[in-house]
Amino acid sequence: MQLGLPELTQQAAQTAREFARQEILPHVMEWDEAQTFPREIFSRMGELGLMGVLVPEAYGGSGMGYLEYVAIIREVASVCGSIGLSLAAHNSLCSGHILAFGNEKQKQQYLPRLAKGEWLGAWGLTEANTGSDAGNMRTTAVKDGNDWLLNGTKCWITHGKSGDIAVVIARTGEVRAKNNATAFIVERGTPGFSGGKKENKLGMRASETAEMIFDNCRIPDENRIGEVGDGFKQSMKVLDGGRISIAALALGIATGAYDAARQYSKERYQFDQPISNFQGISFKLADMATEIMAAELLTYQAADRKNRKLNMTMEAAMAKYYASEVAVKTATEAVQIFGGYGYTKDFPVEKYYRDSKLCTIGEGTSEIQKIVIARELLHIR
Repeated sequence: MQLGLPELTQQAAQTAREFARQEILPHVMEWDEAQTFPREIFSRMGELGLMGVLVPEAYGGSGMGYLEYVAIIREVASVCGSIGLSLAAHNSLCSGHILAFGNEKQKQQYLPRLAKGEWLGAWGLTEANTGSDAGNMRTTAVKDGNDWLLNGTKCWITHGKSGDIAVVIARTGEVRAKNNATAFIVERGTPGFSGGKKENKLGMRASETAEMIFDNCRIPDENRIGEVGDGFKQSMKVLDGGRISIAALALGIATGAYDAARQYSKERYQFDQPISNFQGISFKLADMATEIMAAELLTYQAADRKNRKLNMTMEAAMAKYYASEVAVKTATEAVQIFGGYGYTKDFPVEKYYRDSKLCTIGEGTSEIQKIVIARELLHIR
């Protein structure tokens, strides 16, 4: 199920695959059960260039493109969705926002440490009452001389407690007014910036998800990204790339679940033959393989358009929507193929099953993706 991808893409995938199997696989269930966020893993991935995949070499990154990025996230997620999720959030959201919209000083100051894995990045848009309704956010930034005072709480933030820096989108205008949000870079340790509640999640349990709290947090104007009022527009463009990330994440989870189920079906005997011989099982595998391949094609199509700087809002939404639904369906069928064993933590598919669901929710639900796709198809603005 592999496309004829460029040699660089294949090499990136191999590097990520070997690292995931050697450094992540032995600890997957230990981290999941204890909800341990293995910060040290990301430092080691930084040494391999996996924390700055899209960051140009001039800023200390690997200087690769979205094809390589998709391949890397997929390989890591096929072993552990949690680590794949954190890797994606760091690369595409925090680092990606600074790379796309930061000024030269901001890029020089922050990207090298992010790309090397010395710093871990977070990105804050979502709030308790404003998920998809971001124009109604309650976190505000008020100008005070040459500084800004941030107040409010962001939730469901990957690395909300452990992130060394965060890109935060705060409201700088009236509720629901046009261009009413602005993006800021906030460093951990800044007075008034703290981590809040860590979520106790169904899946992705080794990826830290927590609140970020701002209480009269004073930020210098030089930490503002772009123009005042451009934060929401910037975020929508960042999320286009983020949707490719989630598609790749979902593709990895689906691939891992499928591979486990296929192998098990050849090893599990009933009535003196492997259960893969039975049509009821082989047809499930045929559907899984077909849908994974379709998701792969959609995801790499979006990645290719992103590389070529073409509009890919619809393609990214399609890839994210379809791949995430495929991940849930594939993981569900994998549990079914394993039968009772699939319902236990002794086998890997129950974790794929739990992890997969986030893909249909994070960075825009499946329903939001349909809205985006329909608007693009019908040219609704």
